[in-house]
Amino acid sequence: MASFLWDNGKAAALTKGLDELVYRSNLIGTDRSVCNWGGGNTSMKTVEKDFRGRDVEVMYVKGSGSDLGTMKAKNFTGLRMDDIRPLFERDAMSDEEMVAYLANCMIDGKHPRASIETLLHAFLPFSHVDHTHPDAIISLCCADNGKQLAKEIYGDRFVWVPYVRPGFTLSKMIAEGVRSNPNAELVLMEKHGLVTWGETSEACYRKTLDIIGEAEAFIEARVNESQLYGGASSEPLTPEERRSAVARIMPAVRGAVGTEKRMILTFDDEADVLQFVNGRDSYALSQVGAACPDHLVHTKMKPLFVNWNPAGQDIDALQQAVVEGIEAYKSEYRAYFERNRNEGDLMFEAAPRVILIPGIGMINTGKSHAMSKVSGALYHRAIAVMRGATALGAFVSLSENESYNVEYWPLELYKLTLAPAEAEFSRQVAFVTGGAGGIGSVTCRQFAKDGAHVVIADLNLEGAQKVAAEINETYGEGRAIAVKMDVTKEEDVEAAFAEASLAYGGVDILVNNAGLATSSPFDETSLKEWNLNMNVLGTGYFLVAREAFKLMKKQRTGGGMVFIGSKNSVYAGKNATAYSTAKAAEAHLARCIAAEGGEYGIRVNTVLPDAILQGSAIWNSNWRNERAAAYGIEPDQLEEYYRKRTTLLVNIYPQDIADAIIYFSSSKASKTTGCMLTVDGGVPAAFTR
Repeated sequence: MASFLWDNGKAAALTKGLDELVYRSNLIGTDRSVCNWGGGNTSMKTVEKDFRGRDVEVMYVKGSGSDLGTMKAKNFTGLRMDDIRPLFERDAMSDEEMVAYLANCMIDGKHPRASIETLLHAFLPFSHVDHTHPDAIISLCCADNGKQLAKEIYGDRFVWVPYVRPGFTLSKMIAEGVRSNPNAELVLMEKHGLVTWGETSEACYRKTLDIIGEAEAFIEARVNESQLYGGASSEPLTPEERRSAVARIMPAVRGAVGTEKRMILTFDDEADVLQFVNGRDSYALSQVGAACPDHLVHTKMKPLFVNWNPAGQDIDALQQAVVEGIEAYKSEYRAYFERNRNEGDLMFEAAPRVILIPGIGMINTGKSHAMSKVSGALYHRAIAVMRGATALGAFVSLSENESYNVEYWPLELYKLTLAPAEAEFSRQVAFVTGGAGGIGSVTCRQFAKDGAHVVIADLNLEGAQKVAAEINETYGEGRAIAVKMDVTKEEDVEAAFAEASLAYGGVDILVNNAGLATSSPFDETSLKEWNLNMNVLGTGYFLVAREAFKLMKKQRTGGGMVFIGSKNSVYAGKNATAYSTAKAAEAHLARCIAAEGGEYGIRVNTVLPDAILQGSAIWNSNWRNERAAAYGIEPDQLEEYYRKRTTLLVNIYPQDIADAIIYFSSSKASKTTGCMLTVDGGVPAAFTR
């Protein structure tokens, strides 16, 4: 239910005008039951001085491509009302003409392009206007008997506008309807949304919430929970069973949806989703069409509803059903595109954005974690609308052709062009072991900077969480997760990759970096020390790589692994028999995996660093003292000792190793596998030969 959030104390502290519009817009956008992500628009008419000092009436309206929940003053566009008003006298105006005309009405060329629905606001003679997509209102507007029911709720206070795509014609219809009804307090747009207004920002916001509240109360009085969506046809699995099942199938699902471009997946089993996917009528309802035009770009016309019985079929059958369902969906989408295409249209990825699974929940897809979550958030709104519409009557949607024309509408596609260009590792997931350490943390940050989603695995969970928090703060929520993992424990490794699959759908890049080091003369090397090195650097690298290999094979989209070896992988380090032997095994393990991985597009390469002391947990342990003793120097002399033994007379830092990892993981090394790259400043004894 929509909540009134206006705070008079906060509002009083605002500068009158645009700041109040920003505040109202953010309140509206905060509640997704009131306004879709990226949808809706708000406006304010005021008087300002122009560049010549004259009083000019200006309308500020939401700019294209922004979101009401987060937008700031810079996201609004100011337009001169004297230039816009004459448009009302026109009989027609194309989208292209409208966009070009409005560009000449802007008070500042640096403002964003005005909203598609700018004229809706301009043609209404009110100081403040809200256009929103509330669940309750769209339920009413998507019910087959919505107009009749609206009379029961609002009497003669509303204007009903038949469905017309946003633009000049719809804006003029709304204005004419309001002008012809002196009692009008709101406009209901069939299959679209709500328009309300007020003389102050607070009054406008209050009216929006009041109108929504009336519709909500009307609907809730008619909802029969036990009979929603035809009643339950199956029971959900337990939370543990749901997570286990999804973790198992996610890589195969990701591979199936990512044959054109990789996708990031998210899983959602919230209560409303579970109720819907288990409904007897839900399959048929889900195929009717989108609940709102705003949804189409992010959810497509309809979801994939998987034909699977949680009571009688196992997880292998589920995986097969989902993969086969995705292939059928893509085939159907291509046919839909061909039936409706306009000259010059380029097809989006054909894979579904929303996958509904009885007993389990919803899987969403997108080019990033954020966009995958947007698809899911919008389908939550679709479920809410279907809940309301079916309580009132029958749920109806747009025709197939109109759905297509909205999905591929140039004015909607323009919003997509405002997104940043994709980076080298966009749509990819990097799994980094030892991610909280010196090399690991720098590598994680570099991957995130270059577009990747990052799984930071470390025994030091607190350290991994700190790195993840820094990445998410810098690059956006959901870009990194931290998992606790002991590389020597098979169950830990399996659980960590399951977490990666649940979070993002799978893994594209593995950096096998976790490590330790010990030093002792050969005849003083204990079995315990030997086993410790072999377990972490040999068995640990094997277990992690094997799990990643299985997952990458299941995804069928290739992948890359980078092992962090050592100068000692090819050089017999003094007093480091156990460490050097394990590091040599590590390098050869990488080559063995590379030999087997080629046919699956899995590349495996090794970076051989030397003496990375900065930020290193290993070098801040007893290893520093042991290595200094081996060379007969003091611990604080190690950096200079290592620098002087290189041919380039340089020290090596974590960023140097991260750069090599990034190179091997990138498209620049797409034809390189089984390779070893030394990053040690040039230690002649370790030259490969």
